[in-house]
Amino acid sequence: MENKITGINGPITGWLDGHTYLIGLMAYPIRHSMSPTMHNNAFAKLGLNYAYLCFEVGNDKLEGAVNAIRTLDMRGSNVSMPNKKEVIKYLDKLSPASKMCDAVNTIVNDNGVLTGYTTDGIGFVQALKDENISVKDKVMTLTGAGGAATPIAVQSALDGVKEIRIFNIKDNKWPQAEKNVKTIRENTDCKVSLTDLADKDAFKKSIAESDIYCDATGVGMKPLEDMTLVEDPSWFHKDMVVFDTVYAPRTTKLMKVAQKAGVEHVFNGIGMMIEQGAAAFKLWTGKDMPTDYIRQIMFEDENK
Repeated sequence: MENKITGINGPITGWLDGHTYLIGLMAYPIRHSMSPTMHNNAFAKLGLNYAYLCFEVGNDKLEGAVNAIRTLDMRGSNVSMPNKKEVIKYLDKLSPASKMCDAVNTIVNDNGVLTGYTTDGIGFVQALKDENISVKDKVMTLTGAGGAATPIAVQSALDGVKEIRIFNIKDNKWPQAEKNVKTIRENTDCKVSLTDLADKDAFKKSIAESDIYCDATGVGMKPLEDMTLVEDPSWFHKDMVVFDTVYAPRTTKLMKVAQKAGVEHVFNGIGMMIEQGAAAFKLWTGKDMPTDYIRQIMFEDENK
């Protein structure tokens, strides 16, 4: 007998019975996550017998939680902060991108063998593909070296971007930025550089020469929603892509500056968020997530 649970936006999960596959999300804190809404609605839409649940797990409980994936025969799990690096020691295999990023956000359980993947960079590249934009042979200026910036840099390099110019402040992420440069140089043909964000002349020149500018920092997100790393619209040119990984607020200050400059392709992080989830969904189920449907039910008010 059909067992659907219906919410405000329609079905939020599919079949729940003795054969339901469990998928988790392990992070701390995590109760605010939109991932359960995204995945459970996608399962329901396709009639798949899966359920996606959040588990508040930090580094101290991570080993036991990962072992539970095998013990309970879960299909897998997402992993978020503070566990993306720590989880690696408990896994059996890593995807090439995860090795390069030294981070995992998705675990797949194949008969007790746990493989770690990172789908954030895939989400970025696919979000642009959805807009008929390819990163191949492009020059990109990228700000940041954290949990979003690292996989964006790595996946873009793997997918053929010609050059990545990384800018970051000399904070605790600087060593990671240096590592990203080294890893990309050793594993791809992409030309990559790192510059202190304090060098505003170099930053301005780089953006002017780039096809893509991506801000993968937290600037523009609460409590920094009134800030942007680029204040002057004249830094941008209309034919480029300006991509802000922040999606709340829907229109960030960076996006407003780019729009004022007449930039034709200005995006927030909604597409990336959905597509990174879709990549994990495909790894677990072998099916394509119904992304248009998910965007509609999760972000139907994005233009308001």
